[in-house]
Amino acid sequence: MEGSKNIVVLGAAESGVGAALLAQAKGHAVFVSDRGPIQPDYKDKLTQASIAFEENQHTLDRILQADEVIKSPGIPEKAPVIKALRERSISIISEIEFASRYTQARYIAITGTNGKTTTTLLTYHLLKEAGYNVGLAGNIGYSLAEQVIENKFDYYVLELSSFQLDDIEYFNPWVAVLLNITPDHLDRYNYSMTEYAQAKLRIVRNQDSSSYFIYNADDENIHGNFKAALRPMQQMPFSLHKRADFQLAGYYEREDCLCVDLQPGYYSETEHISTANSPLIGEHNRQNVLAAVLAARVAGVSIAQIEQALGTFHNADHRLQLVKELNGVAYINDSKATNVEAAWYALDGVKRPIVWIAGGTDKGNDYAPLQPLAQQKVKALICLGVDNAKLRAAFADYVPHLEETQRMTEAVQRAAALAEPGDVVLLSPCCASFDLFKNYEDRGRQFAAAVGELPT
Repeated sequence: MEGSKNIVVLGAAESGVGAALLAQAKGHAVFVSDRGPIQPDYKDKLTQASIAFEENQHTLDRILQADEVIKSPGIPEKAPVIKALRERSISIISEIEFASRYTQARYIAITGTNGKTTTTLLTYHLLKEAGYNVGLAGNIGYSLAEQVIENKFDYYVLELSSFQLDDIEYFNPWVAVLLNITPDHLDRYNYSMTEYAQAKLRIVRNQDSSSYFIYNADDENIHGNFKAALRPMQQMPFSLHKRADFQLAGYYEREDCLCVDLQPGYYSETEHISTANSPLIGEHNRQNVLAAVLAARVAGVSIAQIEQALGTFHNADHRLQLVKELNGVAYINDSKATNVEAAWYALDGVKRPIVWIAGGTDKGNDYAPLQPLAQQKVKALICLGVDNAKLRAAFADYVPHLEETQRMTEAVQRAAALAEPGDVVLLSPCCASFDLFKNYEDRGRQFAAAVGELPT
C-alpha cells in the first residue's frame, strides 16, 4: 500500500468532491481548491468529512505543496494554476485515474464526440437487467472515486470525455468503446483535430491482449489516427453495413437485426440479435445500440437478455426524447444537441416533415452540413436565440418559412400553429444554451413545459 501523500484537488463539483472523499478514506492529507463558488451540497459533504477547502480563489502557496494534484476535467491546461504546477513538475491526474488505483473492478469505458451518454446508459442497462453487479460513473454525473470508497461493484460502465482522458496515466479499461471523433471542443486542443483525436484515443493507451477495443469502422477520423496494426488488444470494429475491408465484430444485416461476431477472423461464429424492441430514434442511435450490444456480449450477457432489455430502456432526458404526441404532431426534445453534428443526427433520424426550433450561443458553427437535410425535411425553422443572424443567413435559402423568437413558449406556440398532423416539432438547437437559458437541461425542461401548456 502506498504511503500517505499530500493531495490537492482542484475543482469541487462531482468528480472533485468524490476524489477528495476517496483520498481521505485512503489516509491521505487532502485540500480542495475551487476558483469559483462551491455548491452548498458539495460544501456540506466536505465539511461533514472535515476536509479543508477554499472557494473563489486558488492559494498557490498551498497548492504547490502538493505531492499530487487531482484536476477537475473542466480546468484547461492554460489556466495559471496548471501552468504553475507544470513548472514545478508536480503530478496532475484525473479523478478517473486516481479512483482506478483502488479497485479491481472491470471497466467498460465509453467515449466519442456524440452518443456517449446514450451508449453508456444503454450498456449499463443491459448489464444491470442481466443481474450484473454494476456501477455507473464518469461524465454522466456520478463520481467514480466516491463509489470506489465502498467498492461494492464488480463492473463499472464509465462515460469519459476527452478532458477526463487527458489526465490518465495507467488507467486500463477492460472494454474501451470509441463511437466517433468529430470536431468539438477544439479550443482546448489548439484547434487541432489530430490533438483532439489523440486525446480520445488515450482510452486505449494502456490496453493489453486481455482488453477489448470496440470502435466505429465507419469513422474516418478514427482510421486516420488509430494505428490498429501496432496495438495488442482484441479489436472489435463495427459498422452500419457489412464491409469487405474489415473483419467486423458487429454490423446490421437488416434495419433491426444485428450480426455479432465476438471472434472476428478464423474462429468466426456469427450471432443474430434483434433490435426491434429498441425505442431509440435515428441512424446514430443504431450505432450506439450496436456498440452497447457488443460491450454486453463481451461481458457475457446472453442474446435473449439483450433483446428483452433493449425494450425496457429509457434514454436520458433531452436526447431525442418524445415529449408528447398531440393532434397527430410529435414533439421531440433534443436540447442536448449543442453542436452541428448532433443536430445533423436528429434531422437525419426523424423520418417525418419537421418544424425545427434551433439557435442559441454559436460556438463558431459551420451550418453547411445541415443545409441539404433542411432543404429536404424542414418546412419551417423557428430561430430561438438572442442573435439569430447567422442561422437566418445559413438557412434562408433552404427552408420555405423562417421566423424568430426569443421565448420558448412563443417558439412552441408558433411551431404548433405551423405543424400539421404527421409532422414533428423538433427542438434540436445546434448551439449552446447560455444566451437565454441556464443550460441545455433548463432549455429542454422549458420546451417540455411549453408543450404541456398547448391546448389539446
